[in-house]
Amino acid sequence: MRRSFRKLLSIVVFWMLAGIGAEVMAIETLTIATFGGVYRESQEKAFFQPFTAETGVEIKIVEHPGGIEAMQQQIRSGQIEWDVVDLELADNLQACNLGFLATLDHSKLAPAPDGTPATKDFFPDTLHECGVANVIYATVLGVNFSYYTGQIPDDISHLFDIDKFPGKRALRRTPIALLEWALLSYGVPKAEVYSLLSTERGINLAFKRLDQIKDDIVWWENGSEPVELLVNKEVAIASAFNGRLFSANAEDGHTLRTIWDGHHYEYSTWGILKDAPNYDRAIEFLIFATNAERMAAQTKYISYGPARESAHELVTHHEASGLEIHPHLPTSSDNLSKGIAKDYEWYSHTYDMLRERFHSWVDE
Repeated sequence: MRRSFRKLLSIVVFWMLAGIGAEVMAIETLTIATFGGVYRESQEKAFFQPFTAETGVEIKIVEHPGGIEAMQQQIRSGQIEWDVVDLELADNLQACNLGFLATLDHSKLAPAPDGTPATKDFFPDTLHECGVANVIYATVLGVNFSYYTGQIPDDISHLFDIDKFPGKRALRRTPIALLEWALLSYGVPKAEVYSLLSTERGINLAFKRLDQIKDDIVWWENGSEPVELLVNKEVAIASAFNGRLFSANAEDGHTLRTIWDGHHYEYSTWGILKDAPNYDRAIEFLIFATNAERMAAQTKYISYGPARESAHELVTHHEASGLEIHPHLPTSSDNLSKGIAKDYEWYSHTYDMLRERFHSWVDE
């Protein structure tokens, strides 16, 4: 009798453990490649954790530095590891043209709370064949105003005025935004910047302006660097992503100033890899993460503007500081009017040439 009971008990335990094992095996994992820092943290809180809570699908986060090289390696090897990837729009367009990303049906995206179809709710130029913009972010100038006892820089032209506003400048090691800022500093209207940059004269004018500050430039590549350089008083002015500057002040107690004049704004965009291992769940995530409520929720953690109109109507406060977040978004009416939108079409034709000339100039 006792032997029979032990046998029965062992059978029960076996099937209980087998059931647990099957449950563990059944847990799905969606791999999402995105950027790091405060931006990644905002995505975890606004998208990844709520998606897991709602669906039971675990999110594996892979940080990447941007560009398409990692995707290209996966495609060539036939070993696709990522399901969803967050890319700058220019990289999304390039990856799409090369066949790295799946085409998307935007009609499947969630409508606005009032029923407006997503295709009419997203901002212009934010829905593309292989992409859906999730945030609009800006490269701005940040200032450590402890450098200055009198007037504090507040205009894009002040970046190039070493005599009036001395101090080192921390600038991203790329021609993007710098060439536009150089022409704006001459007084070129925003609407004419890319037309002028399409000429040899315009390019020469831009580099001539950059020559004026070349000896005072500290180059950066990682998004955390300019804030660190400003806070440590190693530079007086720095180009930086607006979300990094806002977080430094709102969360870390610093007093850096953001110059919105001439800010260079662009889009970060979701895409799904072609032949993604978990394609159906990737589509489900894309629909979830781009609904108005979720996009508005992200602004509680970072000052990047959601890419659809209805999400803006739901924006409230920054959670950690209690600050009203709308004035700190690149897409607020006051800030947007001061900015210049990145011309992706222009860059698609000129970037290789610009990059070569820029790096030759840097290394001279």
